[in-house]
Amino acid sequence: MSSATFADSPIESRRTLPSRGRVGMVSLIAAESAIFTIFVVAYIFYIGKSLSGPTPSDVLTIPIFGTICLLSSSLTIHLAIRTLRTAKILPFGFWWFLTLMLGTIFLIGTGREWHRMIFYEGLTVSTNLFGTTYYSLVGLHAFHVTVGLIVIAIVMTFTLLGKVTSQYSERLEVFSMYWHFVDVVWVVVFTVVYVIGR
Repeated sequence: MSSATFADSPIESRRTLPSRGRVGMVSLIAAESAIFTIFVVAYIFYIGKSLSGPTPSDVLTIPIFGTICLLSSSLTIHLAIRTLRTAKILPFGFWWFLTLMLGTIFLIGTGREWHRMIFYEGLTVSTNLFGTTYYSLVGLHAFHVTVGLIVIAIVMTFTLLGKVTSQYSERLEVFSMYWHFVDVVWVVVFTVVYVIGR
């Protein structure tokens, strides 16, 4: 084998490696998945073991509208990234803003549900096992949504200031992996809390 072949091999290898951002995001998602798994298993384990009320069937209402909004935001963020790759900044801003609004609507819905359950139904984190596991699991997800919305809002601000260009499409696509993860986790949380556990 010629020396030229040896010289070319490392270059070819580097071309096939994923970006550090993607590797970092995949690692973060893997770690967060493990944490969510622990909380989901704990919730399932303690279903029906509360010695006092209220029970899930007493206080939970299925957040259909909020769920539709959050899941739709996966589509809007995908469309935003796709338009940014082609340097269409105005359509990007529209889809990005829509993602921000959909996520915010979901978070407001969660806050309203908590307000109702705490102040009208008397369910707090210390009321019973259901309250403890419910607020821990749903609260963990709400925290991740909040973090995502902060990043989206920051990017939206820079977009309005004219600082976002197509060269940032790769970085924002890496972030979109996090947002898709948050949506997938909600499907699991929704199924466990509002379907199986209710």
